[in-house]
Amino acid sequence: MPELPEVEFSRRLVQKSLAKKRISAVKVANDKIVCQVPAGRLKALKGRTVKQCRRWGKQLWFEMDKGPSPMFHLGMTGSFHVKGRNSLKYVRLKEDDPKTWPPKFWKVEFQMSDGTCFAMSDPRRFGRIGLSTSVWEEPCMAKMGFDPLLQMPRVEDFARQLARRSGDIKAVLLDQSFAAGVGNWVADEVLYQAAVHPQDVAKNLSPNAVKALHRTLRQVVKKACQVNADAKKFPRTWLFHYRWGKGTKSTDGKGREIRFLTSGGRTSAYVPSVQRPCGVRADRRWQTDGRSGRSARRLRSKRRKAAK
Repeated sequence: MPELPEVEFSRRLVQKSLAKKRISAVKVANDKIVCQVPAGRLKALKGRTVKQCRRWGKQLWFEMDKGPSPMFHLGMTGSFHVKGRNSLKYVRLKEDDPKTWPPKFWKVEFQMSDGTCFAMSDPRRFGRIGLSTSVWEEPCMAKMGFDPLLQMPRVEDFARQLARRSGDIKAVLLDQSFAAGVGNWVADEVLYQAAVHPQDVAKNLSPNAVKALHRTLRQVVKKACQVNADAKKFPRTWLFHYRWGKGTKSTDGKGREIRFLTSGGRTSAYVPSVQRPCGVRADRRWQTDGRSGRSARRLRSKRRKAAK
């Protein structure tokens, strides 16, 4: 799924290609799941000018010279395309040939007055296209948390927000009302670099762990956006390059074992030798694959024997 860095790449692509240009034609695919407004309303954007493309978390929208703003969510496999330019580079998405137009699975296409062509595609149809006259009052925007790239809170505010959360830290990071735009791979990378176990309880984290999370969240998002979400340019020390082998024996860049567990309904990749759980409660709440589960049971058994 495209996360904040991939969505930011899409925003920059549109900003560079469409800003200050007038829409001369609009085409809309017959897909009422993705296109959540009547085709006629989207086609009414013809003649209007794109002032800029904006983003908060995973939400994208075009600010227009007048009238409603088209809003976009890329879902799991959505992507922005500009004819003749490379589209989203993502480890789980096959990049379309920029010479092929319109792109396969296109949902909407804007033709600009200078000949530039823009389209959004979505093979799995989890993305959304809509219109809004007041973007910040939309339900999808009203409850969003901070954006780690655009408005990272001070560490003191970050700590106060975590102190109010009783869930696993991995689930908290994925909660868009906490950190808008953070998805599975970003959360795993942040926890790995901060040496925090994904099932540690957010409000029980030590001050040092909170500071490490704050620092790594900002650094990971910033670096990924600096290289335009091109995974080949991520530092080789990142867990990202090694985390995709669930069901096989995987190791990180230093040869340390990677394991997988479920937290907040999502699979987490983590390195036990680096990310040790803090506190008894975290140990007891592990919900992992067979190997990690056995490790947790052995640890609890040792503690019971020591207590006798």
